[in-house]
Amino acid sequence: MVKRKQLIIAVLLSVIVTAILTFTITNLVSFTIGSRVILSKEDYKLVKEVQKLLTLKKYIDKNYLEHVDSEKLIEGAAKGMFEALEDPYSVYMNQKEFKEFNEATSGSYGGIGVIVTDKDGYVTVVAPIENTPGERAGLRTGDKIIKVDDTEVTGIGLEKATSLMKGKKGTKVVLTIVRENRTEPIVIEIEREDIVLQTVKSEILNDGIGYIRISMFDEDTGKEFKKALAEIKEKKAKGLIIDLRQNPGGYVSQCIQVADELLDEGIIFYTEDKGKNRVATKSKKGKIDIPFVILVDEGSASASEILSGAVKDRKAGLLIGTKTFGKGLVQSVEKLNDGSGFKLTIQKYFTPNGTDINKVGIEPDIEVKPLKILEGQDPEDVEDVQLKKAIEEIQKLIR
Repeated sequence: MVKRKQLIIAVLLSVIVTAILTFTITNLVSFTIGSRVILSKEDYKLVKEVQKLLTLKKYIDKNYLEHVDSEKLIEGAAKGMFEALEDPYSVYMNQKEFKEFNEATSGSYGGIGVIVTDKDGYVTVVAPIENTPGERAGLRTGDKIIKVDDTEVTGIGLEKATSLMKGKKGTKVVLTIVRENRTEPIVIEIEREDIVLQTVKSEILNDGIGYIRISMFDEDTGKEFKKALAEIKEKKAKGLIIDLRQNPGGYVSQCIQVADELLDEGIIFYTEDKGKNRVATKSKKGKIDIPFVILVDEGSASASEILSGAVKDRKAGLLIGTKTFGKGLVQSVEKLNDGSGFKLTIQKYFTPNGTDINKVGIEPDIEVKPLKILEGQDPEDVEDVQLKKAIEEIQKLIR
């Protein structure tokens, strides 16, 4: 009887051990048997996929005439992997590039103050940041930067191009740009400054109309907007104009904070990933109690379009100006252990009504094209017809 009980226990132990070993072999990363490494099915598939890369590296290490810097090869392979996605918003950044990328949206950095994107292979201006050397030098939305100093930047990647434009305060950089309706390239010399990001400015216009300008959404924009809104309320503003023109976007979390002040309970936007999984972002109950309009143009992108799309779809306020830029993609920004990092497009966002605005943009409720600035003309001398229209519409809403 005892022997039989021992036999049953032994069999059970054998089954349990076998199950554990099977689970380990098929699910864990790896373990060694002598000089061999046993991989899970998933990791074996991954090794097969990168076999060509490993074979090439091994051949280079063995046969290349000069000394091989393995770290440099891995960096190049990582960059190449992201470039192969052919998505201007997905990019691998080495330690220096990733540090500069973070500086550009948090506080201050040395440069000319311009937001660019990759459009048809060209480094294209989305918008110059307000009150920066780039804006004062006359850079405009849509300008294509083809050279930075003596370096051709077409096709070299956004991060490398922006790195060339940055530098110490007081140093100069020469940009060669191609502009629509100009037959010859334009050469502009710009002196770099410390770019200090002040993203929210406010004032009271005539007839008790509040005006808040948001130049981009950095890490403090939500807090700054709430403060500006409180000050305007204290001054008994009857209506509000929010200026998002030339606002290239930034932190979506800050855009949500602004939207939450303007909209009652409901959807601000929703995202969809590659598995078609949807996640809706909603505003809380309660909103401002005065009418408002939003000014937009072709330089209003990304987070600016999230806010504009929500306001338009939910009929909370009027959009005035011209069609927006058309960036409806969401990136995840991740830092790696060695200080490098990457941006990867992981989702697409939609307005509350389900509109996909990527590469399309948002049409304003009332289209007003700006007056053209002639060469050599000071922009300050050109009447702001879009703002003038916004004031007219706010006055109607107040009445």
